[in-house]
Amino acid sequence: MSNYPKTMKALVAYGLGDYRFETAYPTPECGPDDIIIKTEGCGVCAGDLKCQHGAPKFWGDESQPSWVKPPFIPGHEFLGKIVAIGENVKGFEIGDRVTADQIVPCGECRFCKDGHYWMCQPHNIFGFQSDNNGGMAEYVRYPKTSVVHKVPQEMPLDKAMLIEPYACSKHCVDRGQIGCDDVVVISGAGTLGLGMITYARMKNPKLLIVLDMVQSRLDKAKEFGADLVFNPQNQDVVAEVLKLTEGYGCDIYIEATGHPSSVKQGLSMIRKLGRFVEFSVFGQETTVDWSIIGDSKELDLLGSHLSPYCYPFVIENINNGKLKTEGLITNCFPIEEWEKAFEYATGKYGDFKVCITF
Repeated sequence: MSNYPKTMKALVAYGLGDYRFETAYPTPECGPDDIIIKTEGCGVCAGDLKCQHGAPKFWGDESQPSWVKPPFIPGHEFLGKIVAIGENVKGFEIGDRVTADQIVPCGECRFCKDGHYWMCQPHNIFGFQSDNNGGMAEYVRYPKTSVVHKVPQEMPLDKAMLIEPYACSKHCVDRGQIGCDDVVVISGAGTLGLGMITYARMKNPKLLIVLDMVQSRLDKAKEFGADLVFNPQNQDVVAEVLKLTEGYGCDIYIEATGHPSSVKQGLSMIRKLGRFVEFSVFGQETTVDWSIIGDSKELDLLGSHLSPYCYPFVIENINNGKLKTEGLITNCFPIEEWEKAFEYATGKYGDFKVCITF
């Protein structure tokens, strides 16, 4: 055990559209199975923005119940140093630098019991429930079933802040099962797309093609390992990919934009018997002729969610430089300036990844 303050700075969501910065919010108590960390930094995710803006996926509507449980502290991309440990916790000590999978599995549902903990049925994720507060606060509690990982003390914060997004990127690329003969297209070169690109490069595909509508992202994609980059606004990317593949199409298409047009584009440029991996969260429905999936091409259509079993590899390979990270953390703001951090995280000023620090 250790001593830490009774109150802390925190951003607290009390309800739909009611986010408040507090200077004396109660710090989490350390139970016998818990770990308490002092937060170093917390990334601002698109999910945090969508939740703050009131998306029905979080707050519910006539077709779905509310998933969030206010009051809660947002943030699921965070790390820090251990300041308190419960008496039953083994393998960790005060001062260890740690992070955790964003999901806190229940350990009891069918998915947890058969090893698919990231699809845990209750699906409690840091930063959305009152009993599972996130990293936009000075202190955070990791409960008993958290999947906690040690982070090297020497890893710079601008690299460590990419562990969670890159773990999601790795799982997505793994779903695609890239081989050395594959022509791979990654649509979308934001932070997560770039994490996919630098990892996919390690798989040594025959050709790695990246699509995005922002030139600075395409430049970074080239730097991170893309063989070719195309802007769908400026050229017929379907025609370009068909031209590069003798008219067959790409072997694997990874969708990381969340735009319906990217889905249609992918279904058009993927070859028969290809693999289509869907990663994004969408703001609107996508309408396509589904016969292309079955009758026309017999595609493998795969989803990707969270980052199971990915953290150890990502931590090791960010630390040794094999996964490129340069220039992705573009702005960090103190928690007092959370509104500015959320604004910059929209990408309207050209940022890749924005974080909150303490």
